[in-house]
Amino acid sequence: MSQLVVDIKKKSFPKGESREEFTAIENLAFELSSNEFVCLIGPSGCGKTTLLNVIAGLDGDFDGSINSNNSHHTVPPSYVFQSPRLLPWRTVLENIQLAIGDNHSLALIKKTLQHLGLSDNLHSYPNHLSLGMQRRVSLARAFCVPSDLLLMDEPFVSLDQAIARKARELLLSLWREQPRTILFVTHDLDEAYKLADRILFLSNAPSNIIDDIKITLPRSERSENKTRAFKEKLRTNHPAIQEFL
Repeated sequence: MSQLVVDIKKKSFPKGESREEFTAIENLAFELSSNEFVCLIGPSGCGKTTLLNVIAGLDGDFDGSINSNNSHHTVPPSYVFQSPRLLPWRTVLENIQLAIGDNHSLALIKKTLQHLGLSDNLHSYPNHLSLGMQRRVSLARAFCVPSDLLLMDEPFVSLDQAIARKARELLLSLWREQPRTILFVTHDLDEAYKLADRILFLSNAPSNIIDDIKITLPRSERSENKTRAFKEKLRTNHPAIQEFL
């Protein structure tokens, strides 16, 4: 059974004060299975963040449905945004507790931070942390929220290559320990290949799914050579996504 069924017939925005509309998404449908890691790639401005906001229930003004386990209600996911979005006047612990609410578990928070190499930063303020550390805090916050769906909107953008690689490794390690379904937006096909069980490719706006690629090779074997071979195979067999290669 699919954990999440997304079927967006149309999502539009008004153009200024005119009666015209900009259609960001049209006839976009896909399903996610339980504990599946799916990456989403598309051109700039095609509606990737809009799609995540619709799934998250932050934008309910659309024609279509977001169904969880065949029940018609909005899925309550956790969300990692492009920026860490940490309150500067709150410590790392307080930022996470604020997201979890009254049901927070101090033991879980400490364990998650330890897993991400942040056990010494429980009482640190965001401005005392590097950008990479702030992004790890936002990741810890998302995994501490009791949700079986995690939405991630280019969470490692603007990090240098070595730090981004480490962040991906930590994400996968944490995901294996605390499994959940992940929908991860990225503009980087190499990043998607290293992380995903499947990659969904979006068209230009109004966006829809133009290809759905399943990756069966174990992540431990996805070397740089394997990445190049994967991209060459896509170039040969999937003409609809040439612009991403």
